Amino acid sequence: MASYSTLHQWARKAYWLCLALTALGTAMAQPNAQKLATLDSSLTLLYQRGMLNGTFLVAKEGKTVYKKAFGTVAANATQSLTTASAFNLASVSKQFTSMMIMMLKEEGKLQYDDKLKQHLPDFPYDTITIRHLLNHTHGLPEYFDLATQYNTTLDTLTNEGVLKLLKNHRPPLQFQPNSQFSYCNTGYILLACLIEKLTAEPIQRYFERKIVQPLGLKNTYIYTLTMPKSPANRVYGSKRVNGKYVPNDLIRLDGVWGDGNVYSSVEDLLIWEQALLTEKLIKKATLQDAFKPAKLNDGSFSWYGFGWGLDKDGLKVSHTGGWVGFQTIIERHLAQKWTFIALTSSEDGTAIRVAQQILEGKIAKLPTTELITNAKIVDGTGIASYAGAVRIKNNRIWEVGDLQPYGGEKETNANGWVLAPGFIDAHSHHFGGLENRPDAEALVSQGITTIVIGQDGSSYPIDTLQKRMKQQPVAVNVATYTGHSTLRAKAMGAKSLFRTAKTDEIEKMKRELNAEMEKGSLGLATGLEYESAFFSNRDEVLQLAKVAAKAGGRYMSHIRSEDIGFDEALDEIIEIGRQTNMPVQISHIKIAKRDQWGRSREVLGTLQKARAQGINITADCYPYDFWNSTLRVLFPKRDYTNAESAEFAVNQLFDPSGSVLVRYAPNAAYVGKTISEIAAIRKETTSKTLMGLIAEAADFDEKNPDFKGSTETIMGKSMSEEDVANFLAWPFTTICSDGGWGGHPRGYGAFTRVLGNYVREKQLMPLETAIQKMTSLTAENLGIRQRGLIQPAFYADLVLFDPNVVNGNASIQNPTALSSGIERVWVNGEEVYHAQKSTGKRSGVFIGR
Repeated sequence: MASYSTLHQWARKAYWLCLALTALGTAMAQPNAQKLATLDSSLTLLYQRGMLNGTFLVAKEGKTVYKKAFGTVAANATQSLTTASAFNLASVSKQFTSMMIMMLKEEGKLQYDDKLKQHLPDFPYDTITIRHLLNHTHGLPEYFDLATQYNTTLDTLTNEGVLKLLKNHRPPLQFQPNSQFSYCNTGYILLACLIEKLTAEPIQRYFERKIVQPLGLKNTYIYTLTMPKSPANRVYGSKRVNGKYVPNDLIRLDGVWGDGNVYSSVEDLLIWEQALLTEKLIKKATLQDAFKPAKLNDGSFSWYGFGWGLDKDGLKVSHTGGWVGFQTIIERHLAQKWTFIALTSSEDGTAIRVAQQILEGKIAKLPTTELITNAKIVDGTGIASYAGAVRIKNNRIWEVGDLQPYGGEKETNANGWVLAPGFIDAHSHHFGGLENRPDAEALVSQGITTIVIGQDGSSYPIDTLQKRMKQQPVAVNVATYTGHSTLRAKAMGAKSLFRTAKTDEIEKMKRELNAEMEKGSLGLATGLEYESAFFSNRDEVLQLAKVAAKAGGRYMSHIRSEDIGFDEALDEIIEIGRQTNMPVQISHIKIAKRDQWGRSREVLGTLQKARAQGINITADCYPYDFWNSTLRVLFPKRDYTNAESAEFAVNQLFDPSGSVLVRYAPNAAYVGKTISEIAAIRKETTSKTLMGLIAEAADFDEKNPDFKGSTETIMGKSMSEEDVANFLAWPFTTICSDGGWGGHPRGYGAFTRVLGNYVREKQLMPLETAIQKMTSLTAENLGIRQRGLIQPAFYADLVLFDPNVVNGNASIQNPTALSSGIERVWVNGEEVYHAQKSTGKRSGVFIGR
């Protein structure tokens, strides 16, 4: 059974769905034999692949040229559908309600501009007219919301019950009547109440007497849950769940009618539609009122008549319906005199869309499917793995479970390997290199399907990101934070960052951040240990964080210190979480000062205490005990010529004999050597060498202002393996790489190193936990939706790997070595990596908040 929120969306959007389904074109091509043959073969294929259960009819000038039924009358039933089977029309029912109102108008029992209260005294609003109800310009709230709020699950809602809810609770109008159009089912419930009041007979009897009998309809009736017996030819709603149809039929709201719950067949609906060309029911002049758009108070039009959606060119009138397991449509092409009707009970609108495309002479966009069988599914939730299959449809996961291939369907045998959601790298510096490496082998070779950038305070404008991805598609998805340092540089000037920001500069940053949030930024990311942001004060950061919080974003930070000021830096991010009440995350959590090694348990206790106080603080971590950054971060006080500070760095902040210079523009011969080795070459102490390297790099920068990239980078050995393991194991830590296209091996091997070293060899955590930390937990912590789980409707980002082989092979000596054991990778349903190489597919997309 569908959730109430789902039902609410379906029913409220029936008119807009009508526009979406029929916006493919207003001038419909002639339904010739070739198109009808294509229609039949396409619908047959969709039925065979579980995407259709329903009936279709096409008519030209009232004569049927195509009519066919596919499927059964109910889930798990053996009785086949026929074109005489009666489906719940959902919102297509509204045209019958409006017809009866027009009949009563002809009988002189009402006028469209009568106040409803004139006829229904219990109705609590004085300014709403019958016309407002017909046109959806009344401003009333949806009755589903009222019933959900005030009724119990034992109550079957009726039309009288809706009127009573309005009388007793008098919810405020959402807008003044006729000031705007807003599709709302409540109005048609009230119109049904009005019909019963003015006719003084049960609505189904009036409906039978005035519409069904005059037209000779055989399979058309009103049915609700308040009626004692279900009609014999009633079709039951259903939905497809993991390869099987299950019931999805009427619920406790379905004691009502007027907005829905008229049942009919495609055969009867054609008779009904053709009767509209005659005066069997009402005069043609009266019917024309149904096809006039509502004129609003400001002179604009709503393009909705009485129970019909209107085409602005006047070539077509139509309506769709969606309720529980039913989707329906009726289209009348007035100029070309042909009709399209579809009634389905499978909760899948694909067949209706495909049919429209074919009939309009367009190339039908049939869904593509792929079945991955014989997999050990680790679905990202953290629960135990299980054997099964996964079916992809287009760019999403469609079904999961015990599935069998369709005839001609692409099938991939997983060979019993692990199938997991694609890994999400919470902290990546790979984007800049994707321009020249769009196949993203450094990423997909370790199972990464989504990277999150903007880290350490440096980001690209979102417009630039999207433009680049459009011009040069890439193999992975990209999401971004907005960088604090980037905001500072734009507001203060790139050469004025070594100070606190002024009030007007902070205001500029806030405006720029808000603009980026509106474009889809995940939030604010700071790199407070770096010089470009180090001189900001807490107030500046907090003001910006509040902007991100107000927009529904998040905060991520390379905190202000990972060594001598660690405790104060930790307090700062916790306080930001407390004051903004938004999720905050510590980037690549670590303890870098030697005499603080072993404090990870204490630190995690502090974070857990903050969580207990309601602060949603999390962390990400890469699986190495050495980092990659600039030499300058080894001077926390930024006193690069202070010999005492240099000596402190050598003794406390890194191991010179295990720390390698991976980039050094002033002297390329130093690259690949440790600081101790360079000191030996220079015949000086390591502390003096450290100061000298920084000074020479600064001099190089000054003399080469056009130099591209970093002047110097070091891989610094300065962490305890025990602390790394503890941070990785914390339930709220996700995995990241913090990597790029060379230098530190994490750029090519972080995720596979976790799977090989920490899961298989050290057994730090179960495989299922590690996968959760790489997928759903990351998505949750960052606010990324519909990724990170193997579940129906989630995007088909998937990785298939051999758990007995998977490993990160990148090392300091060979930092770009590809990982072992990653067999296949899918991004948005496209296979981008197979058998240790790229497939050439570049299906990554920008992911906005």
